Amino acid sequence: MADKVNFELVSPERLLVSDAFDMVVIPGGDGEFGVLPDHAPLISTIRPGIIDVHDGASIAHRIFVGGGFVEVLPDRCTVLAEDAVMVTDIDRAQVEADLAEAELTLRDAESDHDRRRAEGNVARLGAMLEASRAN
Repeated sequence: MADKVNFELVSPERLLVSDAFDMVVIPGGDGEFGVLPDHAPLISTIRPGIIDVHDGASIAHRIFVGGGFVEVLPDRCTVLAEDAVMVTDIDRAQVEADLAEAELTLRDAESDHDRRRAEGNVARLGAMLEASRAN
């Protein structure tokens, strides 16, 4: 049995984390799940939320992801995030302003496509605002 799970989090902008940890908790599309060494293989969507990366008895990283995919193998966990930011780096005032603008966009959406896109943006920004409060 391996002692740690290799974890990588990649966003379109950069590789955010790449190291070995004791456990990673992922906000999966169907609910949160923990990844430990020797985890069964799986692929899942990720909903907007916080990834907690555990090293020993403490949380080494708290990362907000706006969605994406995760691949879990017995020796590694790889997250491909649509967007990602360390929770400590979230600018709450900016997120509140962006959320207010997104809500106006949703209210004024004229097509189903525009409405779905705006709903997704409101959900992502709402989750990001909630993440900033968890810090």
